[in-house]
Amino acid sequence: MKPKIRYSYYELFLEFFIIGLTAFGGLAMTAHIRKHIVDKKEWLDGHTFDTGLALCQIIPGAIVMQLAAYIGLKLKGIRGAIVCFIGFGLPAFLIMLALSILYKHAKNISFVDAILESLRVVIVPIVANAAYIFGSKNFRNVNDVLIAVIAAGLFLTKLHPVAVLTIGAILGLFLSQHKDRPPQSTGRTRTFRVFLIGLGVVAVSSGILFLINKDYFTLATIMLRIDLFSFGGGLAAVPIMFHELVDIYAWFDHKTFLDGIILGQITPGSIIIAATFVGYMHFGLVGSIIATVCVFTPSFLILMGIVPFFDKLRRYKQFNKIINGILCSFVGFLSVIAYHFGRDIQWNPLNIFVAIAAFVLLVRNINIIWIILGGVGLAVIKMLVI
Repeated sequence: MKPKIRYSYYELFLEFFIIGLTAFGGLAMTAHIRKHIVDKKEWLDGHTFDTGLALCQIIPGAIVMQLAAYIGLKLKGIRGAIVCFIGFGLPAFLIMLALSILYKHAKNISFVDAILESLRVVIVPIVANAAYIFGSKNFRNVNDVLIAVIAAGLFLTKLHPVAVLTIGAILGLFLSQHKDRPPQSTGRTRTFRVFLIGLGVVAVSSGILFLINKDYFTLATIMLRIDLFSFGGGLAAVPIMFHELVDIYAWFDHKTFLDGIILGQITPGSIIIAATFVGYMHFGLVGSIIATVCVFTPSFLILMGIVPFFDKLRRYKQFNKIINGILCSFVGFLSVIAYHFGRDIQWNPLNIFVAIAAFVLLVRNINIIWIILGGVGLAVIKMLVI
């Protein structure tokens, strides 16, 4: 029998903080996290990781952030969930805050644009490698491949991600040959209690903000709504955020808002971290903290509330087939994201070489940090040459 691995809260925080520093590529980072937690550290079994990933796809909010919380919950309970959640998100917050300060006071982000251009080249193979990893893990027969192809086609039609995942779940129920495996359960009472307590804290905190500063209250409620309705991951939050901040409240013009989204793209983690930019630009440091906390809180509480029921359902073979359909659809989703990222790049011989080299290195298990640093180095070389 394999000895039980022991890990401290500090180890969990440090591991996810380091992962958070290199969390470029959005959903592609799920494969990077899987390598660290399942393959390298062996803290979690692959089946528990994959079913957690499926769960994080069907609830609102940033998928990768929720996955970090789910892993922490399985490893060290509720405190572990909070530690991993904060550890993973903190680097993105600090980097986005620094970029927001620079943007607001310098109004010159040409060097950021140069880095963004190079990082876009390496992000394509990062996402493509993620699709390859999850395909190799979840494809068991031609039916699984068929589900992924159908999902990719539906994503290309710009059908809402929730609708596509629902179709993938239905296809999985009828086409998958997924074998049932025993779940690693979490105590129902404790997690659901956190959900209820969290709702109370949000209500009380909102009331306090309303009394102290109505503008802070407005910012908080906007971010809570954005997270609550962003089904399909961070990208789904962008049009909601645009509608609220540009069309309804007119806090930003189109250009400033899009600049914030660009900064969100080059910042590790979910693009929802653009909320930090929104809060800082309009309300300073306090606003950046309020916006960041509120844009991640609802989905975290939903995860805490739904996990125990999700664990119970995993005992049924039919439910595991549904989960397999969602995971296969996820491969299709990653493939489409790689396509969209690649479509916006000028594919000259140098960029093609860099992308192919990056993909080969990733397949050979080279740490993603070297790929990211290579992209930054490429930007510096281009700036020196030009």
